[in-house]
Amino acid sequence: MALAQVSSNKCSGGYQKVFEHDSTELKCKMKVAVYLPPKAENEKCPVFYWLSGLTCTEQNFITKAGSQQAASEHGIIIVAPDTSPRGCNIEGEDESWDFGTGAGFYVNATQEPWKTNYCMYTYVTEELPRLINANFPADPEKMSISGHSMGGHGALICALKNPGKYKAVSAFAPICNPIQCAWGQKAFSGYLGEDKKTWEAYDATVLAASYSGPQLDILIDQGRDDQFLSASQLLPDNLIAACSEKKIPVVFRLQPGYDHSYFFIYSFITDHIKHHAKFLNA
Repeated sequence: MALAQVSSNKCSGGYQKVFEHDSTELKCKMKVAVYLPPKAENEKCPVFYWLSGLTCTEQNFITKAGSQQAASEHGIIIVAPDTSPRGCNIEGEDESWDFGTGAGFYVNATQEPWKTNYCMYTYVTEELPRLINANFPADPEKMSISGHSMGGHGALICALKNPGKYKAVSAFAPICNPIQCAWGQKAFSGYLGEDKKTWEAYDATVLAASYSGPQLDILIDQGRDDQFLSASQLLPDNLIAACSEKKIPVVFRLQPGYDHSYFFIYSFITDHIKHHAKFLNA
């Protein structure tokens, strides 16, 4: 699977690169950002996958989060894909900011006209790791996953649906219980249809309630002044209750004064990379 380099910038001793490739899962060209720490010049490194939120591309995290310094220090490759297929010429794909382009929700769509291209779940969990492992000095046994908002939802479901695949998981302001919030209901009805039973396969709260894998240590940061928290789009309490019931360790930090923006992510990304490094470099 050929990767074409779009850009490369020296950063924190390593290189922040962006590549383009033809995705077999999504049937379109996709961009993916890859940070290679200095350690990657000489040996294999663990990989931290980052999933961004609604309206984002591969650019938001690499230009705003300030993750490269900590990744450099801990010898971790960071992989940040786009958030949806692009340019598939599907009717309605650009009509709203919270569905279609930039809003793949990390599910495998089962409904027309989305099911041909909108297979972000398999793209993130299978195609992308194959691509990264084949083209970079990545240790295939050491992966972790994180994300923000819609991407926090994505990170949580990828970890909960694949026990043992990811060594650690964390999230910033994740959509924790999408079947109970407006964003999730809109996306899931469009991508997955009206049978709400099928939605449960992509809901972190439901998945946590039935999780039976190796211990998964979850770190979640949530801004107390996040407008989407007060609008009941994120519902972290539901996930925490499910994890508590199943004795899944969760460190949940409600951060006073912080909102939903990348200023919030920038403020705590180093803590998250340290959390991942503890398990990836064990």
